[in-house]
Amino acid sequence: MSVDLSLPDLASVLPRHRTAFYGGAWHEPQGGRHVEVTSPGSGRSLGTVADAGAVDAEAAIAAAREGFRTWRAVPPLERAKLLRRIAAIVREHATELALIDAADCGNPVTAMRGDADIASAQLDFFAGLVTEMKGASIPMGPDAVNFSVREPRGVVAKILPFNHPFMFCAGKIAAPLAAGNAVVVKPPEQAPLSSLRFAELIDGLLPPGVFNLVPGGREVGAVLAGHPSVAMVSLIGSVGTGRAVMRAAADTIKPVMLELGGKNALIAFADADPGEVAAAMAAGMNFTWCGQSCGSTSRAFIHDDIYEAVLQALPGACAAFRPGLPTDAATTMGAIVSRAQYDRVLDFIASARSQGARLVTGGGRPDDAALPDGFYVAPTVFADVTPEMRIAREEIFGPVLAVARWRDEAAMLQEVNAVDYGLTCSIWTRDLDRAHRTAAAVEAGYVWINEVSKHFLGAPFGGAKQSGIGREECLEELIAYTQEKNIHLRLRRA
Repeated sequence: MSVDLSLPDLASVLPRHRTAFYGGAWHEPQGGRHVEVTSPGSGRSLGTVADAGAVDAEAAIAAAREGFRTWRAVPPLERAKLLRRIAAIVREHATELALIDAADCGNPVTAMRGDADIASAQLDFFAGLVTEMKGASIPMGPDAVNFSVREPRGVVAKILPFNHPFMFCAGKIAAPLAAGNAVVVKPPEQAPLSSLRFAELIDGLLPPGVFNLVPGGREVGAVLAGHPSVAMVSLIGSVGTGRAVMRAAADTIKPVMLELGGKNALIAFADADPGEVAAAMAAGMNFTWCGQSCGSTSRAFIHDDIYEAVLQALPGACAAFRPGLPTDAATTMGAIVSRAQYDRVLDFIASARSQGARLVTGGGRPDDAALPDGFYVAPTVFADVTPEMRIAREEIFGPVLAVARWRDEAAMLQEVNAVDYGLTCSIWTRDLDRAHRTAAAVEAGYVWINEVSKHFLGAPFGGAKQSGIGREECLEELIAYTQEKNIHLRLRRA
């Protein structure tokens, strides 16, 4: 694989500021706590970052309230111009931001470069939608005018995960800012550095308090979710964290937007090409990110007629994803984000072995002398998986694919829908009627047919059941960060 990505020296691009950013200024954590950040690919220290607490979160919210008063009065097209300037900054610094994420979260730098492109595209996309926050007029006769307007909600909290740190930081502020809200972002504990660098890059561009960043742990997240001055909270994370956020938000009856976990299915019918299906299974697992993706199709249901042919092709399809140093431009698969997550993945692999699943490929650390340190797991595929096995039911968030054989369509669909998750599904068949019928039957919010893993800006992304609430990457996301107000005007007769 030829790679033309020219990388700067890592030390030269790491953020100089490692504290909380709010009110247009950098602030030391009031509790004085700092934590060390370690690279999951090398095990080396990347320095320390502020470990903010409740007092810091409250100060950031207060600053955001002041910022909101200014920002909501900025005309929409002026807000759009500033968002486009941020998008241009992201494109200009995309490679250095990608390198920071590669070192900090363990994903390959080349893939992270793509994340920066996605973030800048989202900023431009929502900048272009600012005039679409429209109300409506309601006919009341000649003596009255009745109409609705859309207004920003206020302070929006954004709680981010570790798998795409920078993309989520820059891209997920686009809709709330376009709508006129101020934001307070909590970057992931495991990988906060690219968010801090982003704050440095846009420092001074927005009015003070419009964009705020508070690195910290659960204490910060709990304050953001429950604070009465936060109008809305958005989370990308686990189902357990989503429940905690909803409980905290309930005290102030604030709306939430949640993109949560997935135990997503890839369904292959007998008429599908085994080689294409195998390639889709490997791609759908997002092995590049070590399977650390809510949308990964981590359960594959393969028709009995092509089952063994697909399994025979799988090791070759998985071979394209080879663990390597995340900061190497040639790397196609990175490292697990932390020791805790690494141990969790290995525990799932051990349970699959003990419960009788058949190992097709992988199953542990890669045999590579160049990777003595770091949290690496080879692409792992288990076949002959049955519903009672842990890898068939629980989200692993690691590079482990569970493959099941099926022949009865109704029984297969029942098994597909048996889990509490419903984020994505991928269907492979040449029969158009069957494809539509299956898409209607699966309980998922985002369905691919003869495709897998891709997102399309403008197409609503979100989950069913416990995989989340709300839709993102579309006009509906922008509208969600507004509230509708109705205005009735009685006219005096001449």
